[in-house]
Amino acid sequence: MTGSDNLTQQLRELLDTAGYRHNDRVPPERQLCEMLGTTRNRLRSALAELEAQGRIWRHVGRGTFVGSRPLLNLKDVTYLRDQIKPAQVVAVRFNIEPELSRLAARHASRSDRDQMRLCAERCRSAEDWRTYEAWDNNLHHAIARATRNQLYQYFFETLNSVRRSIVWGQPRVTRRPAADYSSFTEHDNIVSAIAAQDDELAGRMMLEHLRSVYTRVLPEAIPAGG
Repeated sequence: MTGSDNLTQQLRELLDTAGYRHNDRVPPERQLCEMLGTTRNRLRSALAELEAQGRIWRHVGRGTFVGSRPLLNLKDVTYLRDQIKPAQVVAVRFNIEPELSRLAARHASRSDRDQMRLCAERCRSAEDWRTYEAWDNNLHHAIARATRNQLYQYFFETLNSVRRSIVWGQPRVTRRPAADYSSFTEHDNIVSAIAAQDDELAGRMMLEHLRSVYTRVLPEAIPAGG
């Protein structure tokens, strides 16, 4: 592991163990440099790597925040997070994300499809759950972007920001997903259906993926017939 990789790992572990929620602000660069014993230039390189992974986002003049960059006002996210119940998030996901997959199958470019494949591969090779979750989030973002519909993307970003700000309480008993983790195959099926431009299959595969996820996390919230 190179020096830059080691610093990125240290920074990631620092943020992972600090109890931050999605869109929480992290300490300023000066304080992070002191905490990690590094220079501003090296820190910024590590921050750029974490931003590329979707773990943080930065806003000039405002600071660095946990998670991927939102398209909406942070106050709206905070308000919705405090008002919405987890079961409501699940219900909206079951309605919106299969449709996003159908639209992606109709409109995705070659670049979009390549990005989806990359995200699915990075999920499978993730060295820990945080990295898996970051790339899983990137995959769902890539599908939303491939719809070429800005309004759908805005709805998805709102949903996703609220979803990631809620503490689900899912226990992790292993350091990383098992090699046969069901979501790997489910991701592959979604991406393959989108690549084949089979919109109905893409929607069905996304629905099956969501059902699989919430059977583990919150089975009572799965919509009837979902």
